[in-house]
Amino acid sequence: MLIPPLLRDVAFYAVALLANYLMIRTGYRLLLHPLKNYPGPQLAKISDTYNTYHSARKSLHLATRQAHLEYGPVIRLGPNKLVFNTVQALHDIYDNDRVDKARTYLVSLFTPYPNIFNVIDKDRHRIKRKLIGRLLSESSMRKFEPIMMEQVDIFVQQLFSLSRGSAPINMSDRSKYIGADIVGHLAFGYDLKLQTDPTHQYIAKELKTGNHRLNVYMQSPSLAMLRLEPIAQLINLIRKKSYLRLLQEMIKSRLKEEKHAKYDLYSHLADHIDSTDGESLALSEIWSEALFFFPAGGETLTTGIAALFFYLSRSPTSYERLKTEIRSAFTSGAEIKGGPQLAGCLYLRACIDEALRMSPPVPGTLWREQSLGDKSSDPLVIDGQVVPRGVIFGVNIYALHHNEEYFPDPFAFRPERWLASETPAAQRKVMNSAFAAFQVGPRGCAGKAMAYLEFGLVVAKTLWYFDLELAPGELAKVGVRVPSSGYPAGDGRREEYQLHDVFTTDHDGPYLTVRPREEVSKDLETHG
Repeated sequence: MLIPPLLRDVAFYAVALLANYLMIRTGYRLLLHPLKNYPGPQLAKISDTYNTYHSARKSLHLATRQAHLEYGPVIRLGPNKLVFNTVQALHDIYDNDRVDKARTYLVSLFTPYPNIFNVIDKDRHRIKRKLIGRLLSESSMRKFEPIMMEQVDIFVQQLFSLSRGSAPINMSDRSKYIGADIVGHLAFGYDLKLQTDPTHQYIAKELKTGNHRLNVYMQSPSLAMLRLEPIAQLINLIRKKSYLRLLQEMIKSRLKEEKHAKYDLYSHLADHIDSTDGESLALSEIWSEALFFFPAGGETLTTGIAALFFYLSRSPTSYERLKTEIRSAFTSGAEIKGGPQLAGCLYLRACIDEALRMSPPVPGTLWREQSLGDKSSDPLVIDGQVVPRGVIFGVNIYALHHNEEYFPDPFAFRPERWLASETPAAQRKVMNSAFAAFQVGPRGCAGKAMAYLEFGLVVAKTLWYFDLELAPGELAKVGVRVPSSGYPAGDGRREEYQLHDVFTTDHDGPYLTVRPREEVSKDLETHG
């Protein structure tokens, strides 16, 4: 069948117009755009395809670091995007009243109310941060600690139970399960039981899938306009096992109880529902915040825990030093709790910080832009660079944490670099300035106190009760990043933990052989 001449002509002119448009746009972005003089990958200068491709492959953090190595500390990583790799830029951007979260975060807005993650308005963020910060403060965590301790004890008992089998244990899975269980209690007062019951374990994977999709949208917001998210949500609702269905169940279950029946997010915020104190929240807004708690608290910390076990299994000296410190600091597993004794384990804290440096839970670039309400006539200057209004910019956390200028030998697991007794004060000051695992400035992580407490308890109790060894054979390779021509593996001399960039991170392994210590095994039997 022949194509009608009119239709053929229309198609021809449409293609010609599109080709001319693309040529003109490409020429403008290369020759006339305000960012034309900044170096970077050629494709990134003319299209968001570069970032979209690497985010789809879950490797944007690696591509960004590689681009910094090739082009320098300030690169153009999108037609309208700049990425910096300096401490000065980190603080110029994220601790700056003239800077807002980029509007690209709005692609994650799937409810009528923004949560603390995607709210752009500073005043609204301040109210949310103040209210949620009360729940996540150090004093609040002391009240929540008994619930957290129950979950840590379950973690230990599950390791003990699994150690009786012949198969090594995947520490990535165990860390994901305890992370979700603790946040389930904190957000909804709900016992998910992922550590002991496989019924809801699917949510660990489902959350990663959702975050991956969101990360792709953030690199290319035009994809979000295709409205694929409602389709994905519909598919999940049709499935018998769905995070959205589980979320509904958790909310209904909590609303059946008195508002202060449990120590959780709802009990902290319920008194502010439709209040007139200037800090009013809608009920749906509370659940929007609770929904964010899962990726913020249930996923991010698990990366650090799994990464630390990975590096300890490959660093005998560090493993022995940490094990000795913990077993010398306490006389029983029951003594291990938040307080001066745990805080006095300085090498434990150093190991935690080193794991978070090497494997940041959010490894990508946290995008920012000049505030729409900024009325200053002065140019916005980031690390000496005048950034035009409308340009999106940020610092890539993975690249910064592996910048040799701030962290010598960045692919070496060296916890002692954080110790005052072993590193000059000037160098530690530089490292602390570059450490961004919890971000910096007013948007910094509100759950920092909770993260260190949970991290410390899990690692200390594990090393108190068990001896750990890297699994034999092929399982020993699980979790090791395989080098490629595009992303050389670190410095080529050391094994690096494989992070999959899905805004947060996905990971697998390490597989460890776990053996209960003979002198404390009776204690495990008694409490099993």
